[in-house]
Amino acid sequence: MGIVGNLTPAQLHSFHSDGYIVMESFASTDEVESLRKRMVELLNQFDYSTTASIFSTKNQQPKELSINKVGHALHEIDPVFKSFSNSEKVCSLFCSLGYKKPIIIQSMYIFKQPGIGGEVVPHQDNSFIYTEPQTCTGLWLALEDATTTNGCLWAIPGSHKNGLVRRFIRGENGVTFDRPSPDYDLKDFVPIEVKAGSLVVIHGDLIHQSLENQSSKSRHAYGLHIVDTEGCTWAQDNWIKRKVEPTPLYTS
Repeated sequence: MGIVGNLTPAQLHSFHSDGYIVMESFASTDEVESLRKRMVELLNQFDYSTTASIFSTKNQQPKELSINKVGHALHEIDPVFKSFSNSEKVCSLFCSLGYKKPIIIQSMYIFKQPGIGGEVVPHQDNSFIYTEPQTCTGLWLALEDATTTNGCLWAIPGSHKNGLVRRFIRGENGVTFDRPSPDYDLKDFVPIEVKAGSLVVIHGDLIHQSLENQSSKSRHAYGLHIVDTEGCTWAQDNWIKRKVEPTPLYTS
C-alpha cells in the first residue's frame, strides 16, 4: 500500500523531543459532527436496564449524561468510527512515525461529563498496551473544545525519555500493576488545551493525565491506541485480550 507520511520534520522533532504533538484541524467539522451524531444514535439504542450497572434509583440523569465511556472496539464494529480510524490520514501519520504494520488495539469514546467527569491519574500508555520493543502510540481526538476547566489533557514534556515506569498486567488473580506509581508534582505538567477537531499524538512513555471536569460543559473525545506488529512481540500478559487478530492499517 502506497502510504506517504504526513508529518513535517518540525512535527517529528517536536514529537521526539516533547513526547506529543497537537495537530490542529486533523478532523473536519463534518467528521467531528459525524462521530458525535453516531454516538448519540448508539446511546439511544442502548438499553442500560438490561445491563449490570451502578445507576442509583435516586437523582437519575439521562443516560447520555451519565455514561463515562464506550469501548473498546468502535473502530472495528461501527462503520462510522471505523471509517475515521482507518482513514488515509491516520495511516499516513503512522507511516511518518516509522510503523511498518500497525494495528489498532483499542478505541474509546470518552464523555468527561459536566460536573461528574472524573480525574484520570498520571499514566503511560505503554503500561497498559505493551510490546517488546515498545511501540504503543495514543491518538486523542477532541470532539469538543478541551480546556483546563472541562478536563483537558496535561502532560510532562520530555517525560517519555525516562522510559516505562510500570506495567499493568493480567495474572492468575486478575489485573494489577507490577509496582506502585511514583509521586508526580502538578507543576511539572503543562495543559494541552485544544479546539474540537484537533488530534493529540501521544508517545507510549509520555506521562499524561486529565483532571476533573469542573465546568457545566462536557468534553467529548475519541481515543485510539496503536502498536506495530512488524519486528516486535505482543506481551501475553497484557490486560486486554482479543479473540480475533486485528487487521493492519497497512503493510509496508
